[in-house]
Amino acid sequence: MTDCTVRNVVEALDARYPRDWAESWDRVGLVLGEFDHRVSRILCVVDCVPETVDQALEAGADLIVAHHPLLLKPVSSIAPDTFKGRIVHRLIRAGVALYTAHTNADTANPGVSDALAARLDLAGLRPLVPAEGAAAGEGRGLGRIGELAVPLTLEQFARFAAGRLPATAAGVRAAGDPGRAIRTVAVCGGAGDSFLAAATRAGVDAYLCADLRHHPVSEHLADGGPALLDVAHWASERPWLDDVAVWLRAGFPVDVVVSDLDTDPWTVHSASEKETHP
Repeated sequence: MTDCTVRNVVEALDARYPRDWAESWDRVGLVLGEFDHRVSRILCVVDCVPETVDQALEAGADLIVAHHPLLLKPVSSIAPDTFKGRIVHRLIRAGVALYTAHTNADTANPGVSDALAARLDLAGLRPLVPAEGAAAGEGRGLGRIGELAVPLTLEQFARFAAGRLPATAAGVRAAGDPGRAIRTVAVCGGAGDSFLAAATRAGVDAYLCADLRHHPVSEHLADGGPALLDVAHWASERPWLDDVAVWLRAGFPVDVVVSDLDTDPWTVHSASEKETHP
């Protein structure tokens, strides 16, 4: 292929991450852009936000491939005085197309959780929640379960994960006995508290995901569930961008840039010192 258009890339992405693999509530595929517009540079991002749009324009990108949908929930206006409207207008004026692969990329094999598991050196991967319907089979599903080569304590594994995942202010926090032996690990890119029961049924030693909440975690541990590790949402999904970039470079005569811009909303972390009382 000597030339590349938005249509070429969209068709390939749709084949790798079919839209009917996405959850029913999700919104994936081409969001905006002219199908016949030439593509010479692609920017891969987790979030399409003003900062990554700035990055796309500065890099001269013709297409943004994003994980999170810009227009997930219905809107009644994309007027330029709204948050999403400003982004849409900027991209259209600049001639930059936007494509989203979200839960269809989560379900794919390889997908978002495979990239996360690879950062943690997990082997023997299998789905945490096997896919059903159109995506069923061939190792597809949400989350992954794998094995560490050498067991670690929960405290050691938390430090290991913090060193392997992209750095964020939030870092990595763990729930459970710090000395608990960890060998079998479940992971899920993005918010994962809906799969706490699945992790328990799988009999894993630890489950790593993002956006865990106080009460579900407390009840999960009280019921004897596996140890938990909570990481920044952006950090859990950023590794997938590298996989997508490698695949795009192999398939198209384009430059592919991966955004390392941390779009996690939590920007400051200050650990408190526990008081000691006589």
